[in-house]
Amino acid sequence: MTLSPKREATILATLTAIVAVLALAGALSGASTWLEAASVVTGAVCVWLTVRENVWNFPIGLVNVACFSVLFFGSRLYADAGLQVVYFVLGVIGWRLWLRGGERGTALHVSRAGTAHLRIVAVGGAAMTLVLWGTLHHAGGSASFFDALTTSISLCAQWLLNRKHVESWYFWIAADLIYVPLYLYKDLHLTAGLYAVFLVMATMGLLRWTATWRAEGGETARPAPGAMPA
Repeated sequence: MTLSPKREATILATLTAIVAVLALAGALSGASTWLEAASVVTGAVCVWLTVRENVWNFPIGLVNVACFSVLFFGSRLYADAGLQVVYFVLGVIGWRLWLRGGERGTALHVSRAGTAHLRIVAVGGAAMTLVLWGTLHHAGGSASFFDALTTSISLCAQWLLNRKHVESWYFWIAADLIYVPLYLYKDLHLTAGLYAVFLVMATMGLLRWTATWRAEGGETARPAPGAMPA
């Protein structure tokens, strides 16, 4: 199932506008802070641009992770706060990869990750979850297991996204399914609502990128896992 470009654009624009209105209303009413509102709006715009394969998702994303890092640290979600710092670094790398990570320094195309690559990513994610869980539990973090799990899944997703692999959306969807109840539990209701929107957008991203990959001939894993442009 794929959406027409016009319908897809309308849905994405509508979802982003709804998020922006809710964020503004939440901040004005005192239900959320202006920092959370800024995090929510920039996050929605970032995902919108990512679904559309627009490289401007990266500079917007850098602003977004800076806001979220401060917000999560204040809620004692230490892994998520630290994750934003890692996202910042990965965002800079991903920005360069999307622009020059293809063949002969050209822009990247949507591709599929190889089976071996996915296995390495999955094993790495499981190992990160166990290490982070123990570390956060010892540090007294809140919801340490789910904090560690979502952090690890999100890092795996960003790794694959930087290489424009379709499979990145499966990881984002899995993370969003956990993030929504986690943020509700932490009374970050606006952020929980944002991640519910992200879940819809991630599903749309999966459909769009899969269609793009097929339209471009269904070529596999490009560039090679871990490769950096010259």
